[in-house]
Amino acid sequence: MSQPVFGRLLTAMVTPFHADGAIDLVQARKLAAHLVDEQHNDALVINGTTGESPTTTDAEKTELLAAVVDEVGDRAEVVAGVGTNDTRHTIELATRAADAGATGLLVVTPYYSRPPQDALAAHFRAVADATELPIMLYDIPHRSGVPIETATLIELASHPRIVAVKDAKGNAVAAATVIAGTGLAYYAGDDAYTLPLLAVGGIGVVGTSTHFTGARAKVMIEKFLAGDLAGAIADNAALLPVFTGVFATQGCMLVKAGLAARGFAPAVLRQPMLPASAEQSAAFVALLDAAGL
Repeated sequence: MSQPVFGRLLTAMVTPFHADGAIDLVQARKLAAHLVDEQHNDALVINGTTGESPTTTDAEKTELLAAVVDEVGDRAEVVAGVGTNDTRHTIELATRAADAGATGLLVVTPYYSRPPQDALAAHFRAVADATELPIMLYDIPHRSGVPIETATLIELASHPRIVAVKDAKGNAVAAATVIAGTGLAYYAGDDAYTLPLLAVGGIGVVGTSTHFTGARAKVMIEKFLAGDLAGAIADNAALLPVFTGVFATQGCMLVKAGLAARGFAPAVLRQPMLPASAEQSAAFVALLDAAGL
């Protein structure tokens, strides 16, 4: 099987902040290099929800993206989260991302306004028409309020730049239907969904716990693709407590707690997010320790 356009292992990278809340570009570069060189990511997603994109400005998004492209763009794809609930703003962010050197775009379903399916399709096509970059649609109805329906996904697959889906809907039958009827590359949007999605033709994962589990998750994916099902199942079982535990509260909170415990930047978040409590942090770090991460 050929390598997908974004690879198989992607991490939605957190955004490091200084104590005063400013973006810490030095730590962002350090983390990006670690994720690519040590955790074996094929691509990084910058300015996603895990990167606290709702609380960073457009200028900060561009600055962060440019720094990560400069740091790892020679050896990994850099996918920019550009989705908003305003088509014009999304197109503006997409254009900025292209100018900053992104090699792909992650575009989430417009949230809160709950547009109908024909409006969703028009939104995604408008963004896809705005740049030459390949697009991964982000289907996450528990955040956006509305799913991208199967028929809409099949329709959108005809656009030459809409090439992938980050599936946080968790419906393997719906995913299998789209995969069977299109050339869309399907990525798990929840870490624990990776192996089940691979079983119906998925490609890989856009992960959160993969800040820590990345190298081993990639081995799991490679074992599955090589036909070592027992090995992949065993790896999944070993990593499952971390795959699920990272979402015991918001993923960005526990990732930052875990990174701080591993010597990366202190766990500074922007409100409305707060640092994980001492108890939450200790519980997550205990899961990492138990998994040998």
